[in-house]
Amino acid sequence: MRLLLNKIILALSLVSALIGLAFLGWILVTLAIKGASAMSASLFIKDLVDNGLRNLIVGQLILAGLASFVGIPLGIVAGIYIREYGQGSKYAEFIRDLSDIMMSAPSIVIGAFVFALLVKPFGGPSGFAGAFALAIMMIPIVINTTDSMLSLVPKELREAGIALGASKYKVIFNIVIRAAKVGIMTGILLSFARIVGETAPLLFTSETSNYFTLDLTSSFPSMTVSIYSLANEPEESARDLAWSASFILTIMVLLINLTGRYITRNKK
Repeated sequence: MRLLLNKIILALSLVSALIGLAFLGWILVTLAIKGASAMSASLFIKDLVDNGLRNLIVGQLILAGLASFVGIPLGIVAGIYIREYGQGSKYAEFIRDLSDIMMSAPSIVIGAFVFALLVKPFGGPSGFAGAFALAIMMIPIVINTTDSMLSLVPKELREAGIALGASKYKVIFNIVIRAAKVGIMTGILLSFARIVGETAPLLFTSETSNYFTLDLTSSFPSMTVSIYSLANEPEESARDLAWSASFILTIMVLLINLTGRYITRNKK
Protein backbone atom coordinates (compact mmCIF):
# COMPACT_ATOMS: atom_id res chain seq x y z
CA MET A 1 0.00 0.00 0.00
CA ARG A 2 2.82 2.38 0.91
CA LEU A 3 4.64 1.62 -2.36
CA LEU A 4 1.45 2.24 -4.36
CA LEU A 5 0.87 5.56 -2.61
CA ASN A 6 4.46 6.56 -3.33
CA LYS A 7 4.01 5.79 -7.04
CA ILE A 8 0.74 7.77 -7.17
CA ILE A 9 2.33 10.82 -5.54
CA LEU A 10 5.35 10.54 -7.84
CA ALA A 11 3.08 10.35 -10.90
CA LEU A 12 1.04 13.36 -9.74
CA SER A 13 4.23 15.35 -9.13
CA LEU A 14 5.52 14.46 -12.58
CA VAL A 15 2.24 15.45 -14.24
CA SER A 16 2.16 18.75 -12.34
CA ALA A 17 5.74 19.52 -13.37
CA LEU A 18 4.98 18.72 -17.00
CA ILE A 19 1.88 20.93 -16.97
CA GLY A 20 3.89 23.81 -15.52
CA LEU A 21 6.67 23.34 -18.07
CA ALA A 22 4.12 23.14 -20.89
CA PHE A 23 2.60 26.51 -19.96
CA LEU A 24 6.06 28.04 -19.53
CA GLY A 25 7.13 26.70 -22.92
CA TRP A 26 3.92 28.02 -24.50
CA ILE A 27 4.58 31.49 -23.11
CA LEU A 28 8.24 31.52 -24.16
CA VAL A 29 7.55 30.19 -27.67
CA THR A 30 4.76 32.72 -28.22
CA LEU A 31 6.99 35.51 -26.93
CA ALA A 32 9.90 34.40 -29.12
CA ILE A 33 7.77 34.15 -32.27
CA LYS A 34 5.90 37.44 -31.86
CA GLY A 35 8.85 39.33 -30.37
CA ALA A 36 11.48 38.17 -32.86
CA SER A 37 9.19 38.83 -35.83
CA ALA A 38 8.80 42.47 -34.76
CA MET A 39 12.53 43.02 -34.13
CA SER A 40 14.56 45.44 -36.23
CA ALA A 41 17.74 47.47 -35.90
CA SER A 42 15.75 50.71 -35.70
CA LEU A 43 14.36 49.67 -32.32
CA PHE A 44 17.77 50.28 -30.75
CA ILE A 45 18.46 53.67 -32.35
CA LYS A 46 15.03 55.32 -32.15
CA ASP A 47 12.95 56.37 -29.17
CA LEU A 48 9.39 55.32 -28.40
CA VAL A 49 7.96 58.45 -29.99
CA ASP A 50 9.51 57.26 -33.28
CA ASN A 51 8.50 53.60 -32.80
CA GLY A 52 11.80 52.63 -31.17
CA LEU A 53 12.87 51.33 -27.78
CA ARG A 54 16.19 53.07 -27.13
CA ASN A 55 14.92 55.42 -24.44
CA LEU A 56 13.07 52.59 -22.69
CA ILE A 57 16.09 50.27 -22.61
CA VAL A 58 18.41 53.01 -21.35
CA GLY A 59 15.82 54.24 -18.83
CA GLN A 60 15.20 50.77 -17.42
CA LEU A 61 18.92 50.13 -16.99
CA ILE A 62 19.43 53.51 -15.32
CA LEU A 63 16.63 52.85 -12.82
CA ALA A 64 17.95 49.38 -12.04
CA GLY A 65 21.51 50.71 -11.83
CA LEU A 66 20.59 53.46 -9.36
CA ALA A 67 18.63 50.96 -7.29
CA SER A 68 21.67 48.66 -7.24
CA PHE A 69 23.94 51.55 -6.25
CA VAL A 70 21.81 52.02 -3.14
CA GLY A 71 20.56 48.50 -2.46
CA ILE A 72 23.71 46.40 -2.89
CA PRO A 73 25.96 48.19 -0.33
CA LEU A 74 23.16 48.50 2.23
CA GLY A 75 22.14 44.87 1.77
CA ILE A 76 25.69 43.54 2.07
CA VAL A 77 26.47 45.65 5.16
CA ALA A 78 23.22 44.59 6.84
CA GLY A 79 23.88 40.94 6.00
CA ILE A 80 27.39 41.17 7.45
CA TYR A 81 26.04 42.77 10.64
CA ILE A 82 23.38 40.08 11.09
CA ARG A 83 25.80 37.18 10.64
CA GLU A 84 29.07 38.49 12.06
CA TYR A 85 28.25 41.13 14.66
CA GLY A 86 24.69 40.60 15.79
CA GLN A 87 24.54 36.86 16.30
CA GLY A 88 21.89 36.06 18.89
CA SER A 89 20.89 39.69 19.46
CA LYS A 90 17.25 40.70 19.26
CA TYR A 91 18.11 43.58 16.94
CA ALA A 92 19.77 41.25 14.42
CA GLU A 93 16.84 38.84 14.58
CA PHE A 94 14.46 41.74 14.03
CA ILE A 95 16.36 42.80 10.89
CA ARG A 96 16.39 39.21 9.61
CA ASP A 97 12.64 38.78 10.20
CA LEU A 98 11.89 42.17 8.63
CA SER A 99 14.01 41.22 5.61
CA ASP A 100 12.09 37.96 5.20
CA ILE A 101 8.79 39.83 5.37
CA MET A 102 9.94 42.41 2.82
CA MET A 103 11.00 39.67 0.40
CA SER A 104 7.44 38.34 0.36
CA ALA A 105 5.75 41.76 0.27
CA PRO A 106 3.81 42.44 -2.97
CA SER A 107 5.68 44.84 -5.20
CA ILE A 108 2.58 46.96 -5.69
CA VAL A 109 2.48 47.63 -1.93
CA ILE A 110 6.06 48.92 -2.10
CA GLY A 111 5.04 51.13 -5.02
CA ALA A 112 2.12 52.54 -3.04
CA PHE A 113 4.41 53.21 -0.06
CA VAL A 114 6.96 55.11 -2.18
CA PHE A 115 4.09 56.99 -3.88
CA ALA A 116 2.95 58.28 -0.49
CA LEU A 117 6.53 59.01 0.58
CA LEU A 118 8.20 60.55 -2.49
CA VAL A 119 5.65 61.11 -5.26
CA LYS A 120 2.63 62.82 -3.72
CA PRO A 121 4.59 65.20 -1.43
CA PHE A 122 6.83 66.30 -4.32
CA GLY A 123 4.06 66.87 -6.83
CA GLY A 124 4.51 64.04 -9.32
CA PRO A 125 6.39 60.96 -10.47
CA SER A 126 10.17 60.93 -10.81
CA GLY A 127 13.00 58.63 -11.73
CA PHE A 128 14.41 58.97 -8.21
CA ALA A 129 11.18 57.62 -6.74
CA GLY A 130 11.22 54.67 -9.14
CA ALA A 131 14.84 53.82 -8.32
CA PHE A 132 14.08 54.10 -4.60
CA ALA A 133 11.17 51.67 -4.93
CA LEU A 134 13.37 49.15 -6.76
CA ALA A 135 16.09 49.57 -4.13
CA ILE A 136 13.60 48.70 -1.39
CA MET A 137 12.83 45.49 -3.26
CA MET A 138 16.51 44.69 -3.77
CA ILE A 139 17.82 45.25 -0.24
CA PRO A 140 16.09 42.27 1.48
CA ILE A 141 17.20 39.89 -1.28
CA VAL A 142 20.84 40.96 -0.89
CA ILE A 143 20.56 40.79 2.92
CA ASN A 144 19.18 37.26 2.80
CA THR A 145 21.79 36.08 0.30
CA THR A 146 24.72 37.65 2.18
CA ASP A 147 23.51 36.23 5.49
CA SER A 148 23.06 32.74 4.00
CA MET A 149 26.42 32.72 2.20
CA LEU A 150 28.36 33.93 5.25
CA SER A 151 26.73 31.22 7.35
CA LEU A 152 28.30 28.60 5.06
CA VAL A 153 31.85 29.79 5.76
CA PRO A 154 33.42 27.44 8.36
CA LYS A 155 34.00 29.06 11.74
CA GLU A 156 37.50 27.59 11.72
CA LEU A 157 38.50 30.19 9.12
CA ARG A 158 37.41 32.97 11.46
CA GLU A 159 39.23 31.39 14.39
CA ALA A 160 42.41 30.97 12.33
CA GLY A 161 42.40 34.63 11.36
CA ILE A 162 41.87 35.77 14.94
CA ALA A 163 44.60 33.39 16.13
CA LEU A 164 47.03 35.09 13.73
CA GLY A 165 46.27 38.41 15.40
CA ALA A 166 43.96 39.91 12.80
CA SER A 167 41.17 42.20 13.98
CA LYS A 168 37.55 41.16 13.52
CA TYR A 169 36.82 43.46 10.60
CA LYS A 170 39.98 42.28 8.79
CA VAL A 171 38.97 38.67 9.29
CA ILE A 172 35.52 39.46 7.89
CA PHE A 173 36.66 41.43 4.84
CA ASN A 174 39.87 39.54 4.01
CA ILE A 175 38.82 35.97 4.82
CA VAL A 176 35.08 35.46 5.31
CA ILE A 177 33.79 37.63 2.47
CA ARG A 178 36.43 36.29 0.09
CA ALA A 179 35.31 32.76 0.87
CA ALA A 180 31.66 33.68 0.25
CA LYS A 181 32.11 36.17 -2.62
CA VAL A 182 30.83 33.86 -5.36
CA GLY A 183 27.56 33.18 -3.56
CA ILE A 184 27.12 36.85 -2.69
CA MET A 185 27.77 37.87 -6.30
CA THR A 186 25.22 35.31 -7.51
CA GLY A 187 22.62 36.75 -5.14
CA ILE A 188 23.36 40.26 -6.38
CA LEU A 189 22.88 39.18 -10.00
CA LEU A 190 19.61 37.42 -9.20
CA SER A 191 18.32 40.42 -7.26
CA PHE A 192 19.21 42.68 -10.21
CA ALA A 193 17.33 40.32 -12.53
CA ARG A 194 14.34 40.57 -10.21
CA ILE A 195 14.12 44.36 -10.14
CA VAL A 196 14.94 44.95 -13.82
CA GLY A 197 11.67 43.25 -14.77
CA GLU A 198 9.40 44.90 -12.19
CA THR A 199 6.37 46.91 -13.31
CA ALA A 200 4.05 47.54 -10.39
CA PRO A 201 6.34 49.82 -8.30
CA LEU A 202 7.18 51.96 -11.33
CA LEU A 203 3.50 52.47 -12.22
CA PHE A 204 3.13 54.52 -9.04
CA THR A 205 6.55 56.16 -8.88
CA SER A 206 8.35 56.91 -12.16
CA GLU A 207 5.63 56.08 -14.72
CA THR A 208 7.22 56.31 -18.21
CA SER A 209 8.10 58.72 -21.01
CA ASN A 210 8.03 58.49 -24.80
CA TYR A 211 11.16 60.62 -25.08
CA PHE A 212 14.81 60.11 -24.24
CA THR A 213 15.69 61.90 -21.02
CA LEU A 214 18.22 61.73 -18.21
CA ASP A 215 16.22 64.04 -15.94
CA LEU A 216 15.38 61.93 -12.89
CA THR A 217 13.20 64.62 -11.34
CA SER A 218 10.26 63.96 -13.70
CA SER A 219 8.56 61.01 -15.41
CA PHE A 220 11.29 58.63 -16.53
CA PRO A 221 11.32 56.09 -19.41
CA SER A 222 10.60 52.58 -18.22
CA MET A 223 10.41 49.51 -20.44
CA THR A 224 8.12 47.51 -18.16
CA VAL A 225 5.55 50.29 -17.73
CA SER A 226 5.63 51.03 -21.47
CA ILE A 227 5.00 47.36 -22.25
CA TYR A 228 1.87 47.55 -20.11
CA SER A 229 0.73 50.74 -21.86
CA LEU A 230 1.56 49.58 -25.40
CA ALA A 231 -0.21 46.25 -24.94
CA ASN A 232 -3.46 48.13 -24.27
CA GLU A 233 -3.19 50.33 -27.37
CA PRO A 234 -5.57 49.59 -30.29
CA GLU A 235 -2.89 50.02 -32.98
CA GLU A 236 -1.14 46.86 -34.11
CA SER A 237 2.19 48.70 -34.37
CA ALA A 238 2.02 49.57 -30.66
CA ARG A 239 1.35 45.94 -29.75
CA ASP A 240 4.29 44.87 -31.92
CA LEU A 241 6.51 47.24 -29.95
CA ALA A 242 5.19 45.69 -26.73
CA TRP A 243 6.12 42.20 -28.00
CA SER A 244 9.60 43.39 -29.02
CA ALA A 245 10.19 45.08 -25.67
CA SER A 246 8.98 41.97 -23.83
CA PHE A 247 11.31 39.78 -25.87
CA ILE A 248 14.32 42.03 -25.20
CA LEU A 249 13.52 42.22 -21.48
CA THR A 250 13.17 38.43 -21.27
CA ILE A 251 16.54 37.95 -22.95
CA MET A 252 18.15 40.42 -20.51
CA VAL A 253 16.72 38.65 -17.46
CA LEU A 254 17.61 35.23 -18.88
CA LEU A 255 21.23 36.24 -19.49
CA ILE A 256 21.58 37.64 -15.96
CA ASN A 257 20.17 34.45 -14.43
CA LEU A 258 22.38 32.24 -16.59
CA THR A 259 25.42 34.30 -15.57
CA GLY A 260 24.60 33.77 -11.90
CA ARG A 261 24.17 30.03 -12.36
CA TYR A 262 27.36 29.81 -14.41
CA ILE A 263 29.36 31.50 -11.65
CA THR A 264 27.92 29.15 -9.03
CA ARG A 265 28.52 26.03 -11.12
CA ASN A 266 32.12 27.00 -11.84
CA LYS A 267 32.74 27.54 -8.13
CA LYS A 268 31.38 24.12 -7.34
